[in-house]
Amino acid sequence: MKTQIEEQGIVTLTDRGIGQVAGSPLWNDDLRPTTKQEHNWTGYNFSALWIGMCICIPTYTLASGMIGLGMNWWQAIGTIFLGNLIIMIPILLNAHAGTKFGIPYPVFARLWFGSKGAHIPALARAIVAAGWFGINAWFGGGALDALITSFHSGWANVPGHTAIVFLLFWGLNMYIAYRGPQAIRKLGAFSAPILAVLAVSLLIWAVTTAGGWGPMLSTPSKFRTTGEFMSVFWPSLTGVIAFWATLALNIPDFCRYATSQKSQARAQLLSMPTTMALFSFIGVAVTSATVVIFGKAIWDPVQLLAKFPPVVVLIGAIGIVLSSVTINVGANVVAPARAIENLWPRRITFGIGAIITGLIAIAMQPWYILENFGNYIFGWLGTYGALLGPIDGIAIADYWLVRRRRMDLVELYKPDGRYSYIGGFNKSGVYALVIGLAASLLGLIVPGLSFLWDNAWTVGLFVAMFVYWWMMKDDPSVLSETEYAAITVTEHPPEWEAAKVTV
Repeated sequence: MKTQIEEQGIVTLTDRGIGQVAGSPLWNDDLRPTTKQEHNWTGYNFSALWIGMCICIPTYTLASGMIGLGMNWWQAIGTIFLGNLIIMIPILLNAHAGTKFGIPYPVFARLWFGSKGAHIPALARAIVAAGWFGINAWFGGGALDALITSFHSGWANVPGHTAIVFLLFWGLNMYIAYRGPQAIRKLGAFSAPILAVLAVSLLIWAVTTAGGWGPMLSTPSKFRTTGEFMSVFWPSLTGVIAFWATLALNIPDFCRYATSQKSQARAQLLSMPTTMALFSFIGVAVTSATVVIFGKAIWDPVQLLAKFPPVVVLIGAIGIVLSSVTINVGANVVAPARAIENLWPRRITFGIGAIITGLIAIAMQPWYILENFGNYIFGWLGTYGALLGPIDGIAIADYWLVRRRRMDLVELYKPDGRYSYIGGFNKSGVYALVIGLAASLLGLIVPGLSFLWDNAWTVGLFVAMFVYWWMMKDDPSVLSETEYAAITVTEHPPEWEAAKVTV
């Protein structure tokens, strides 16, 4: 019985397949596989998405911490570039599944954890995202508040002015997120070129005004030996990897709309690592120039913009709002909204999930967290790579090593189907997650094994990947080539057939 059709590497459901699961409690219009017409994100859309998310305040200041620990500018930028190349590997591996089968992250997770167990990785990703959403919304609102104050000094005397701007900024995030991933695509296409122009303009101003690159770019590394450098390099590299470890998991939420594997892979590979490295360099170069121009290093772009004329402040405010909204909605709303939606697909839509995410972010009181427990909370958020690394490893092992890129879409939406395992939970996924996390935690318990925690994401990924593959290699849920062919109609474009005949 043919329930799905594969054409040019993209699988969609047939009418017969849709008819089998359209009434399932695991099915709704947001979680279903995308149709052929919905695969409309081009390479430009993915490049714009990443450029819009990478050009942000955290990226601007990313290299500053490494320079503060003793690196010179090129060691810091090189670490950032290498870390983003590494995290791009799981991003592209998981993106393949989203592009081929058109499924979002919570549905993809049903393969490895079961129809009910999928809530474990989905909510793990969601909790981190909701926390970051609230913190970034508070940062974005605070930056906008500071810019408004510099533009109109009387604003600082308005009672509750910071809370007002925060709620307005939060509401803007909610409005765009409620409209769904297609609205995010349009936002990225609009904001990316504007943010790129503003970033380059800031660099040109800094270099010309300072009469050169400034002293920071000529400061040598403070490390005297390779061992001293490595003691800072490894945890710094893990931190860079963890920067986008969240997107490595839920990238199927976006790639399910890709026009082809080639377009999304090429666009992501070219745009993300280069934009992260280049914008971090701009942050270092501009800050280096501020030493010459203002007599001190100004790492915070908001403080820097406050020194410009009102017109420039206004343009800068627009840029900060665009960058903050793009990264917050794209990186921190989609995943928790999908996870919440997956809890009750018949009643909760993506829009409702986005609103609940926003309310959770407020309930977490980011202003209180940052004011009273800043070091603690950032220490905790900085270690989420230890949790997400094993989940990344499980996802990669399942799709590439265990199932070999074959799945039955209909069974993903059946509460008692092939991927429900026992009681809706796949114990192999749970065990692999626990063991992968425990391997990293050993580095906190055993002093001589501290390198395990310094490389928590990488260690957890490989340990969980091996454990999951070993436990699942003979699992009955895995489709053979014959079983896959029995449910799949494979079609090729006319030009492919013509080429085959010619050969």
